[in-house]
Amino acid sequence: MLFATIMLAVPPSKTLLEQWANADVISRSRLIHGSVQGSIRRALADKDQKRLKDILAGVAENERVLAVGLCDEAGIVSTATDLMPSNFSCKNTARTDVESFSHILYKGKTVIVGTYPVSAPEGVAYLIILNDLSYIEQRSWEIQVYIIATLLGFGVLIFIFGAASVIYLFKRRNETLRLVLENTRQGKRVDNYGQENTEIQHQIDLLFKEIEAARGKADSLEVKWSAQSLHDLLLAILPDAEIIVVSNREPYIHNYDGDKVKLQTPASGLVSALEPVMRACGGTWIAHGSGSADREVVNDHDKIGVPPDDPAYLLRRVWISDEEQNGYYYGFANEGLWPLCHAAYVRPTFRKEDWEMYRLINQRFANAVKREAVNPNPIVLVQDYHFALAPRMIRELLPKATVITFWHIPWPNSEIFSICPWKEELLDGILGSSVIGFHTQFHCNNFFETVDRFIESRIDRENSSVTLGGLETRIRPYPISIEWPPTAMKDQAPVATCYKVVRERFGLTENMRIAVGVERFDYTKGILDRMKSIDILLSHHPEWKGKFCFIQVAAPTRSNLASYNRLQDEAIQLADEINLRHQEGDYKPIHLIIRHHEPVEVFELFRAADICIVSSLHDGMNLVAKEFVAARDDEKGVLILSTFAGASRELTEALIVNPYDASSMADSLHSGLQMSIEEQNERMRLMRQQVKDQNVYRWAGRMLIDAARIRRQQRVLDITDVYRNRERT
Repeated sequence: MLFATIMLAVPPSKTLLEQWANADVISRSRLIHGSVQGSIRRALADKDQKRLKDILAGVAENERVLAVGLCDEAGIVSTATDLMPSNFSCKNTARTDVESFSHILYKGKTVIVGTYPVSAPEGVAYLIILNDLSYIEQRSWEIQVYIIATLLGFGVLIFIFGAASVIYLFKRRNETLRLVLENTRQGKRVDNYGQENTEIQHQIDLLFKEIEAARGKADSLEVKWSAQSLHDLLLAILPDAEIIVVSNREPYIHNYDGDKVKLQTPASGLVSALEPVMRACGGTWIAHGSGSADREVVNDHDKIGVPPDDPAYLLRRVWISDEEQNGYYYGFANEGLWPLCHAAYVRPTFRKEDWEMYRLINQRFANAVKREAVNPNPIVLVQDYHFALAPRMIRELLPKATVITFWHIPWPNSEIFSICPWKEELLDGILGSSVIGFHTQFHCNNFFETVDRFIESRIDRENSSVTLGGLETRIRPYPISIEWPPTAMKDQAPVATCYKVVRERFGLTENMRIAVGVERFDYTKGILDRMKSIDILLSHHPEWKGKFCFIQVAAPTRSNLASYNRLQDEAIQLADEINLRHQEGDYKPIHLIIRHHEPVEVFELFRAADICIVSSLHDGMNLVAKEFVAARDDEKGVLILSTFAGASRELTEALIVNPYDASSMADSLHSGLQMSIEEQNERMRLMRQQVKDQNVYRWAGRMLIDAARIRRQQRVLDITDVYRNRERT
């Protein structure tokens, strides 16, 4: 093989050298001609034969030039240097009005002849330059020897390295087989793992089983991701895994409604995404018990099985006092980190007492993970900016845990992140994770930039990882999504029925066109901006008055913060102003509904609407956009989507808008209201396929597959450590 490689490499190298040498010689000849043609022309004009010979002799001093001469139009050599071949004839050399080149043999040497026309008083003369190419043979031989020697040297090194590797691998393989066979002969099989050496055999067996089970399970669109396929995947690649979720918001809240306890599902993208995953995988969800009746329904261990009608996993509630909530949640998390990470132009506020409370609550949740963990190596899914410190704390309590942190909001650039007084502590905390997930690659890049600037660590961009204190953390984009089909679609009435019911509820005429907006009352959602676009639409296109209205559903949130209360007051005032400006009789263009809506109510509204407006000023993903698409099984409706929402990277068939440009948003609204049914069908069909394929089960599956890979790698390291310890003893 090596000999064949050498034989294949040498001829091309020789050819390339010859081509290069020819080009070099021609280039040199042209330079010579260009430098002497003026002198030759003047010598010919003066008929100064001596000066002409001196010029030609000067050219011939070049080591690559064999001889130089002048020919007349008849092809006779009129003047030449001493080494010009005696039998050389210009008649055999092309003579035209432009330069030409040819090859001849002279005394066994290859000579290239360059012919250049020079204007003279008595017609045209030709400058003949003979270049000796014999040096190429010597140069070619030297290079071939060098190539052969280099390839042989590499071959010897590769052979030595390969032989050493084979010997080493055979030695390790034989040792492994000897151990397994020795255990087998002694009766130490899989049902007797507690005895000497059998743990190694057990680990090897498990490793092989996991590798075989995970083969072909990588994130492929060929897999139809569903609750069942996610459950099957978990059993296949993580058969003994214990799943623990950590989040601030709980999936089910129990509140008193008078003397009765009422169950509520919070308006949260995080809950919408994770709850179906937990129903599929089981495990324990640790969250803040925030409901007024939460303590009344849990058992002695602060747990309750959920969902209530068909319990699939445990909800473990952690209690937080009002003082702690003010510092940890309202203070550091939502007055500090939330505005820091969202480019919505609200100044972040950082207070030392809030930071201390944030650290206290993070430790409380980490301790809860330790108490709930049945095994020493659970898979812990830490959710969002409320728990940036928890991964490192969990790692200290459970060193073998696989900690996957998902950051649900944008990660800012390093310049913005530098505002935080405790930036180094936050980065150290989150880098206790095995994997950190963001919605987009852009947020991953911002995270790398931040770590590179503020933390002394090793960044491997090719492998997308950061190593800090010997722990490697992988950084991955996992675009979050919703379940498919959504649970809220289970008992939905037909679109025509929803269309009629919603219009009757709001006192609208049957042909009234409706746009909807659904979210929490948050300044990052662009609620005021979309209202302004409604005002502009009706001002520029008054033909829509009485024929179009906008229904804004906004759930109150973080009412302890002044910025949120101001937003709600401003929204009410703006809606009143716009309604007053465009109101005609019973018609008002904006219906502002400030209360929590259950998912079934939201989906009914989506199915009745002609347009859904998602005008986030900055959003990690925004699942409302995907829920609207999922609700439209009639393949109708128009989605107007902010370019600053992560969902705009996936739902490209939406009408993408800049929410800061209210006039442009009004134009998109006008276009959406005029869009043909055929175009709506085409756009909605493509978006529904995207949401169906990239659903929340695939999102969770990708993270669990990465968790399985990490655990297998750790298993290999553990086995290696066992071997090393045996060798030492």
